[in-house]
Amino acid sequence: MRIMGLDFGTVTCGVALSDELLLTAQPLETIRRKHANKLRQTLARIEELIVQYKVERIVLGLPLNLSGDEGSRAAACRDFMEALERRTGLEVIMQDERLSTVEAHRVLDEAGLDHEDKNKVVDKIAAAIILQSYLDSIYNQKDR
Repeated sequence: MRIMGLDFGTVTCGVALSDELLLTAQPLETIRRKHANKLRQTLARIEELIVQYKVERIVLGLPLNLSGDEGSRAAACRDFMEALERRTGLEVIMQDERLSTVEAHRVLDEAGLDHEDKNKVVDKIAAAIILQSYLDSIYNQKDR
């Protein structure tokens, strides 16, 4: 079994995958679109990856405000979640993604990447951070 992690943005969608033991998340790719509201190609690419990697569940980052409230980006993510569930038939779990992009930038800064290189990979790194957070929560619940 594999789980896919997604960091859904205005014009990009970072994609990450778990290993088969559900221990670690690895960044996979960043899907780019020309228009924010044009999701058909993004959804089609996600479906291709689901089949290719035998994904059984999706974790989608939920961009909450620091206060924990939901804003317009969270509403867009919930709409995307509904589209994903309709198109794929898979369970989509929303995972708090507060500061995941900030953490991704920190990781990339430590790796010494320049601005242009960071912009190419930050979304898939954020997706991996979101997915890893979810995987860690599964194992923390099992330890109780």
